[in-house]
Amino acid sequence: MALLFSYSKNLTNYYSIILLLIFTVGVWAGEAPAGNFYKEVDVTWGDGRGKIIENGNLITLSLDKASGSGFQSKKQYLHGRFDMKIKLVPGNSAGTVTAYYLRSEGSSWDEIDFEFLGNVSGQPYVVHTNIYVGGQGNREQQFYLWFDPTADFHTYSFLWNPARIVFYVDGRPIREFKNMEANGAPYPKKQPMRLYASLWNGEDWATRGGLIKTDWTKAPFTASFRAYKPNGCVWTNAASWCCQNSAPWLSEALDSGNQKMLRWVQKNYMIYNYCTDKKRFPQGLPKECIVPTTKPN
Repeated sequence: MALLFSYSKNLTNYYSIILLLIFTVGVWAGEAPAGNFYKEVDVTWGDGRGKIIENGNLITLSLDKASGSGFQSKKQYLHGRFDMKIKLVPGNSAGTVTAYYLRSEGSSWDEIDFEFLGNVSGQPYVVHTNIYVGGQGNREQQFYLWFDPTADFHTYSFLWNPARIVFYVDGRPIREFKNMEANGAPYPKKQPMRLYASLWNGEDWATRGGLIKTDWTKAPFTASFRAYKPNGCVWTNAASWCCQNSAPWLSEALDSGNQKMLRWVQKNYMIYNYCTDKKRFPQGLPKECIVPTTKPN
């Protein structure tokens, strides 16, 4: 009986170890760890106003009347999923712009933008999103947030694959830009991009179209960044390296639950959509705004 009990106990421990290994491998395969900023980015401007601290786990960017600051990723990517936790400038942030975006090089660049437009104390931030293809933008959608983005860190993400671009806030999709090349609309899919972040003075346009200026007596203004997770196809020597099996985001699409969440966000928090601004486009809306209709048989 003792021998049977010992065998049963050992068998239970064996299966426990197997289950633990399966769980651990599943976590490794499904979630990229946060990168260390010393390894992942370079602070590229600001004359000391951008600082990597906490052993590479936090970056602070500061803005005063003389200058802002910014950083960029060491690597370029052709498609990927990019997550960053950001805590925005608190208090009276009118005129400040905290930018977090992907951008390619050259005069005909592609770009995918999050820009957070500051406001006077007690008024909401505006989340300004835009997409450039071949140096041409004018694809703006703007949102309010359903929380105070200055009280704590929140996760802002890009999904960029050959079929779509999705902007996420805390895992909730707020915008989807589909590849509509079949409808004659351009789509960014050929140029590799770096990730950039910056804090700069946009008082000429950022808050109520520039009517409210920056209160420099409140400077320096500071935004903080942590938990950067780049999970993309790294561009090296004019070629993209990507392991198809470990990149589910290459074919990722919004399921029914995320589509429902997207509609909820856009119904309740979207404040501007270029695709409905017919006065701005009197010659007709951009082609990606026109949903093709199927012809009857």
